[in-house]
Amino acid sequence: MNQQQCSKADHNIFKIVFQRMIKSDKLGLVTAFIIMLIIFNVLTGGKYLLQVNIINILVSCAIVGLVTIGESYLLICGQVDLSPGSVAAFSGVLASILIGKGVNMWLAVIIVIAAGALIGFINASLVNGLKLEAFIATLATMSIARGFAYIICGGKAVFIKNQAFLKLGVGRVFNIPIPVIIFILLFIVFIIILDKSKFGRSVYMVGGNAAASRLAGINAKAVKTKLFMLTSALAAFGGVILASRMSSGQPTASDGLEFDAVTAAVLGGIAMTGGKGSLTGALLGLIILQGFNNGLLMLNVQSFWQIVARGLLLIVALTFDYLRNRKEK
Repeated sequence: MNQQQCSKADHNIFKIVFQRMIKSDKLGLVTAFIIMLIIFNVLTGGKYLLQVNIINILVSCAIVGLVTIGESYLLICGQVDLSPGSVAAFSGVLASILIGKGVNMWLAVIIVIAAGALIGFINASLVNGLKLEAFIATLATMSIARGFAYIICGGKAVFIKNQAFLKLGVGRVFNIPIPVIIFILLFIVFIIILDKSKFGRSVYMVGGNAAASRLAGINAKAVKTKLFMLTSALAAFGGVILASRMSSGQPTASDGLEFDAVTAAVLGGIAMTGGKGSLTGALLGLIILQGFNNGLLMLNVQSFWQIVARGLLLIVALTFDYLRNRKEK
């Protein structure tokens, strides 16, 4: 494929995504996004919209984006998971240890993702079996997973020398970072599943009206189990990619990852009450969130003020969610 064909394909992709956002009642978000681009570009003297910085924003979206997929599905189903950040840290450390011991790179990745899925199954068992609120159940596994991340590495970073593995996080294809390619492909796949498949409709039904979903013959527990396992598996994969980018597995990594993912989903129009929203909206919310964080970094805003700003952004997102729900009642 030549450069002109690639350019035309990119144009068509962006055109389709933009049209979906408009049709999904995301005009307000698109407007906010454009305003944000203009403001940060002016404040940074035109550096914000340089290609190198746009790539930086997309790379920052990649790790958070994987978890945003899972959290979006869970929120639509009326659930939430607070453990992805800890799962990602544990997974990065575990992958680093396995590869350091000579385990085949792809086998190590499969083992780590399977371990993540197992944590998700535990979350689902606590919610479905013990009838715990997802918030409480995943708060517990968040602490446990983070603790094991420290235990298996003795609290120290585990450095990686496997060059093939390191390429997963820093390599490029057609000058596009591999994490960005993975992120985009997975988002497209899961948008199609949510919008077009029977399983996607089941997710909306369970989150929107649990009683009606039971009458329709949908196994709500099975749906929730799959979603918790999906979210943890994606978090584990994100942890692997992050370890590759950092050349090490670190038990302190990915702190607050789930916070950013939930913020992106809610900012993109997914209702905290369940049954409403779209992954397309969550994608736009993610780009706005990471673009906002990137803009603050470029303006040399101190890190603790950035944390405050992200918290305020979540409050804004929750406020809009509340107003949307009240308007529909």
